[in-house]
Amino acid sequence: MSTIRSQLITPYLWFDNRAEEAANFYTSLFPNSGIVRLTRYSEEVAEAAGQEAGTVMVVEFELDGMRFVGLNGGPVFQFTEAVSFLIGCESQEEVDRYWSALADDGIEQQCGWLKDRFGVSWQVVPTKLFRMMESGQPERVGRISQALFQMKKIDLPTLERAFQGDS
Repeated sequence: MSTIRSQLITPYLWFDNRAEEAANFYTSLFPNSGIVRLTRYSEEVAEAAGQEAGTVMVVEFELDGMRFVGLNGGPVFQFTEAVSFLIGCESQEEVDRYWSALADDGIEQQCGWLKDRFGVSWQVVPTKLFRMMESGQPERVGRISQALFQMKKIDLPTLERAFQGDS
């Protein structure tokens, strides 16, 4: 089945020449994930695209049931933080697991953001943070925000203490 038919909106990611490697890495991290299809450059398309015939052109993959497409399009475009993927984690252990894997050879950034080894931006965030931020209690939200701005990887117990007013 075509991606367009199975899902209304599909993220389409432009990689230099590491789309298959990235797809294999991502599918190893998330449950219910896998490679759906590989399409290789034909002689004609490879020549026009400046790629090598027979190498992977497109890899279609699923992460926890959501379809993605990776294109080996060359070095023309790079990823930026203007687009990121948020992982809503149910526990600190989940935050730690995803953060550790995605930050490996990547760049850790502020407030739960990071760039992985492929340059893709992720936000690794405990879902409880959203509930605390939506509490409607400005003093608590202010304390959480101050604590959050001091973090790269989010530490949920520290945020919970800030929310309660405990140092």
